[in-house]
Amino acid sequence: MAIAIYGKNPVRECVRAGSALEIKVNQRNASDPIISEAKTKHISIQIVPDEVLTRLAKTSGHQGFVAMCEDFKTVSLDELIASAKGKQFPLLLMLDGIEDPHNLGAILRTADAFGVDGVILKSREQVGLTPTVAKVSTGAINYVKVASVNNLTKAIKTLQENGYWIVSTDGDAKMGYEEVDYRCPICLVVGSEGYGISRLVKENSDFLVKIEMVGHVNSLNASVAAAVMVSHIFLSRKQK
Repeated sequence: MAIAIYGKNPVRECVRAGSALEIKVNQRNASDPIISEAKTKHISIQIVPDEVLTRLAKTSGHQGFVAMCEDFKTVSLDELIASAKGKQFPLLLMLDGIEDPHNLGAILRTADAFGVDGVILKSREQVGLTPTVAKVSTGAINYVKVASVNNLTKAIKTLQENGYWIVSTDGDAKMGYEEVDYRCPICLVVGSEGYGISRLVKENSDFLVKIEMVGHVNSLNASVAAAVMVSHIFLSRKQK
């Protein structure tokens, strides 16, 4: 089943990643380098009015580009673990109940930027890999492996059996996030926008950490929290 991906950067990355089946573009952008690149890859091009793009994208924010792409595929947890084997310090990111597609898109963008080896999502009660997620990720959705699992607690146990330490972010934690040594296989867990990490996930984590703040607002957006944590892990591993 094909899905409509819209926006200049997401469409460009779909072309580069080889997932674009057809490009629909308005006349103003018909000579854009994206179209030239698509033609070299023998991707079908259609020049259409803006109203057609708006209908396909379900928004006027398409920037003149819509790509009909293969549906984004997820992998199994075992496949994700296997793909990270051989790395000195693999890093996975587990999302517990993220519902906002803008948060998921931003998290995928961070994961790609800092070399996260994969993202783990719940198969239900959580946003999936939608066109809005693709747009916000600016194409990172094409490059970050995503595993969909039925039960996060079972997934945690599988990860622990494979040598991963589970580090979960929690506002009530006693330990600051900078106190953990991340020079080992890590699965970082970020909770939902409204409720944080679920009880069973918290109970099965190896470390509960918090991002200490000094401002007037005592919480961070889920995608911002993920970015703070992932960038810290990335830098701490480089410095030691």
